[in-house]
Amino acid sequence: MCGFAGCLSDKKVYSAGKLNDALHTMTNMMIHRGPDDSGYFQDDNITMGFRRLSIHDLSAAGHQPMPYMDGRYMLTFNGEIYNYIELRNDLKKEGYTFKSDSDSEVIIAMYDRYGVDSVKQLRGMFAFVIWDTNEQTMFAARDMFGIKPLYYAERNGQFLYASEEKALYAVMEHPEFDHDALQDYMTFQYVPEPETMSTEIKSMMPGTYMVKHVGQPLKIKRYTDTTFAPVNKSEDELVKAVHDVLINSVKIHMRSDVPVGAFLSGGIDSTIVACIAKQFNQNLSTFSVGFERKGYSEIDVAKETAEVLGVKNYSHVITAKEFMKAFPHFVWCMDDPLADPAAVPQFFVTKEARKHVIVALTGEGADELFGGYTIYHEPISLRPFKYLRPLNGALHAISKMMPEGMRGKSYLQRGTVPLEDRYVGNAFIFNEHDKQLFMRGYNQEHPFKQIMAPYYEQAANYDQITKMQYIDIHEWLNGDLLRNGDRTSMAHSLELRTPFLDKEVFKVASQIPWDLRIKDGTTKWILREAVKDIVPAHVLHRRKLGFPVPIRFWLKDEMYDWAKNIINESPTEKYFDKQYFLKLLEDHKNGVRDNSRKLWTILTFMTWYKQYVLTAGTSFSEPFKKD
Repeated sequence: MCGFAGCLSDKKVYSAGKLNDALHTMTNMMIHRGPDDSGYFQDDNITMGFRRLSIHDLSAAGHQPMPYMDGRYMLTFNGEIYNYIELRNDLKKEGYTFKSDSDSEVIIAMYDRYGVDSVKQLRGMFAFVIWDTNEQTMFAARDMFGIKPLYYAERNGQFLYASEEKALYAVMEHPEFDHDALQDYMTFQYVPEPETMSTEIKSMMPGTYMVKHVGQPLKIKRYTDTTFAPVNKSEDELVKAVHDVLINSVKIHMRSDVPVGAFLSGGIDSTIVACIAKQFNQNLSTFSVGFERKGYSEIDVAKETAEVLGVKNYSHVITAKEFMKAFPHFVWCMDDPLADPAAVPQFFVTKEARKHVIVALTGEGADELFGGYTIYHEPISLRPFKYLRPLNGALHAISKMMPEGMRGKSYLQRGTVPLEDRYVGNAFIFNEHDKQLFMRGYNQEHPFKQIMAPYYEQAANYDQITKMQYIDIHEWLNGDLLRNGDRTSMAHSLELRTPFLDKEVFKVASQIPWDLRIKDGTTKWILREAVKDIVPAHVLHRRKLGFPVPIRFWLKDEMYDWAKNIINESPTEKYFDKQYFLKLLEDHKNGVRDNSRKLWTILTFMTWYKQYVLTAGTSFSEPFKKD
């Protein structure tokens, strides 16, 4: 596990000192990703740097940038390849030799043997760059879900890349701000990939690889996709397949030379992972966080689960005061603004976990793969509108005349609007009408539907529930959840592993018909069936709570003055009518309506803007201590 950065130049590198300074600046911006070791490589065309968090092979043999075949190849790699032992054994049979027990060396050997197709055989989470000194070619790839990040920018004949955007901001003088990305952020609460808040910096998409020959244009190709293909199998067969593949995935995700722990909430997903992990580690440690406010903590349920399993549980109760204190550092860690309130408690649970372990397992991804969100019931609840189609226009007009908050308004609106026009994923903050009211320079040629259209086209033949899952996998999962997981864990030098987001698990999940994912009014029905003999009864059918955060109450009380100051002091008048936001805050405080998610989106951006735009190119650095 590490962070890496580099620069590929189309011309021979003459100013070696200057480039080395830039490379050290980039890697130092990501020291949190790899506090244990650092390494650098340079030749006539490329500089490569890395920071390392040691998980496997703690000797110098695992050092990066890693050479292979007498220095023909150089590799920087972030992630874990869980089937590297099996791949290495196969390569040995073909005559390949290895100097270490590292999965990094296996990646290079696989590339030498299979070329660009090698990435299709890797089971894991990864982003890596391989430099072929003979062919003067760079090959880079990212895992199928986008668990591990990779950013790049092309400027003045140079191709810059890094594991985090902040490393690029640190060496790019005044990256151009992307107003369209801001417009999208206000809809999604995150910036949809491949966009970033800079027009010059792009995020490499999940399931793709890049090839860059010196002096030639960059080529990007998709090597895999997360597509659903239900099969005609019995319930019993599918239940057994889910059960077996989950056992295998957790087992293989626990490969490590250092202690592995697990996050544990009151929900079923993290409990499944912890229950299986206990089978392979009797001394498993689990970690939980919550809030003092009633209904906003699952610590009691998590502790009950830990007691049933016979594992240790470490917990932390988050206060509003420490929440506000940590918020600037949290925003800095995210790279682009991420306004998911649930990401902040994740920031605290990773901090707690790092006190005890270096690697932790999480239940992320189960909802997207197995149909776990309550909103996936919506196509079933809206079926009556299928038969009222001739009246939908009139019903929609009526819904628009109904006052905000009136019972039935939302149901009528959703029922009379096509899925493609209403569903963008689990978060929908500001619609196009709202954005036109407060955004200066609103671009009518860039509505949110422009972002969603390719995904809906790819999912055109799916049923509506599967379409929603497909949208969430390609937007919500990697745009919000996985960014959250990677940045919060790396902020505390903790490696986070996601056994549900495994290519073999998805292979099974993709075969399950929608009516076995959502059945009898229950989400993740078949997953629950598969683990009913593993998960304690008090969790198995418990209502989904997620990671609730009491910002709705805090913004009325403890956080009100704090929020008002951020809005008033933010120099963002050229983008927004700030009076609109102040009105949202006052209406929220006075109980007119719950504007907490909208306000959180605004506060997050304004805090991000202060750190990334106002200081970029001058004194950009980590401005807040972790403690």
